[in-house]
Amino acid sequence: MVNVWLPTMAGAVAALMAVLVLWPLRHHGRKGFFVGVLALGVAGTCLYVLVGDPRAAQLKPAATVATLHDGVQALQDALKRDPQRADGWALLGRSQAELGDAPAAAAAFARAAALAPDDPGVLVEAAQARAQADPGKQFDDTAVAWLQQARSLAPDAERASWLLGIALRQRGRNAEAADVWSSLLPRLEPGAAQALQAQIAIAREAAGQSAEATVAAAPALLQVRVQLPAMKAAEWPASTQVFVLARAVGGPPMPVAARKLPLAGFPPTVGLGDADSPMPTAPLSAHREVEVLARISRSGSANRSEDDLQSVPVKVSLPHEGVVELRFP
Repeated sequence: MVNVWLPTMAGAVAALMAVLVLWPLRHHGRKGFFVGVLALGVAGTCLYVLVGDPRAAQLKPAATVATLHDGVQALQDALKRDPQRADGWALLGRSQAELGDAPAAAAAFARAAALAPDDPGVLVEAAQARAQADPGKQFDDTAVAWLQQARSLAPDAERASWLLGIALRQRGRNAEAADVWSSLLPRLEPGAAQALQAQIAIAREAAGQSAEATVAAAPALLQVRVQLPAMKAAEWPASTQVFVLARAVGGPPMPVAARKLPLAGFPPTVGLGDADSPMPTAPLSAHREVEVLARISRSGSANRSEDDLQSVPVKVSLPHEGVVELRFP
């Protein structure tokens, strides 16, 4: 008989109650488990705790963290009683990753991978968690083996191929990385494929192969005109570079497209396109709105320093017609 605790608590206690109440339903399959979550009316917080979907949680950050900690503890207790649930360990891994505990997430996913060696999704998550827990963010032999197994089980698994290519590049196996990434091209959107082709060309060049894989640059999605401030040439070293960046509005500081050009002879306009995206799987064209800015770096480094000058950011929608004008304060 299943013991069901259904107090009228809310907020921080909701996820804990969900785990305690609904975990016994796991014997009826995943579908019954998650239908139970919805039926209890705690779907918002529970989905955040159980599948890591932040859109489902409406709690304040501090409360959310506290709730997730409670849910993780309850899930750990349940797994002590029934440690053979691969889905439970994967769930724990996602929750630990959400809490920022990379070693604990890697350990949980390792248990999941051992229990579900034929589940490509679990293997990919386990490999990524293992690399995140490594101080150098390296994919070790175990992680590479998991990714290779995932690809053999699901040849169309894009994430497995992308991560395996990164792992091979880390090991200097550039030609193999290029071959793995090339298998992705037919399944990608044109913009993402274009950006990935540039990475493939870099890998082939590093392997000493012909750079025939390099394709013509993708058309620019943004034309940017930077009005440089009045500067005396003698005040700026030869190493000075101008970075023209586009980043997601309200997102992380990492740009979704970037160009680096020397201050000397800086062109009237600069184009930004998918080929300038640092992540082929998240090209510029995948964003509806971006923030465009320019930064002048004395050292030429991508890392911002106090001596740098930065323009006033301009928010634009994509696709964008005309020229984005950037000015320095």
